[in-house]
Amino acid sequence: MDTRRKTMTLFDITLIATTLLCALTAGLILGFAVVVMPGIAKLSDRGFLLAFKEMDGVIQNKQPLFMFVWVGSIVSVVLLLILGTRQLSGLERYVMWFACSLYLIAVQGPTIRFNIPLNNAVQALKIDDLNDSDLARARRQFETPWNRWNLFRTLAAIVCVIALLMLQLILR
Repeated sequence: MDTRRKTMTLFDITLIATTLLCALTAGLILGFAVVVMPGIAKLSDRGFLLAFKEMDGVIQNKQPLFMFVWVGSIVSVVLLLILGTRQLSGLERYVMWFACSLYLIAVQGPTIRFNIPLNNAVQALKIDDLNDSDLARARRQFETPWNRWNLFRTLAAIVCVIALLMLQLILR
């Protein structure tokens, strides 16, 4: 048995942190996909929009732990790309680039391009001033596209975490 201890490098620490933060992000958006959105889908149009507006309001108010995980995942992915590009080669580098690119393009990209603008549209609604027809229209314009892009980014985040875990196994 090899009793030598490997010294953890900044790259090793970054890889572990990135895997953890991306996994937490994947879990958060998975929770929305399989529990939160199906749960509030049963509400009336007014109740649905009010519930989502309140939940998103917590995020919009920069809840500290959420911000640490979400923004931290982006920062750690970028740092991993920088460190890994310098340190890795061959298959290791390709797996790292795949995981990081997937996360930035297919998780954060749709978030910025689709989910956040949809969230902002709900935040801008004066829900109490809307009639039933306007509430139904607002919900239709929000719910289906938001759920579609959330499912897309959830699947991408899961694949990203699997790739990061595979990278750790390859590096062992």
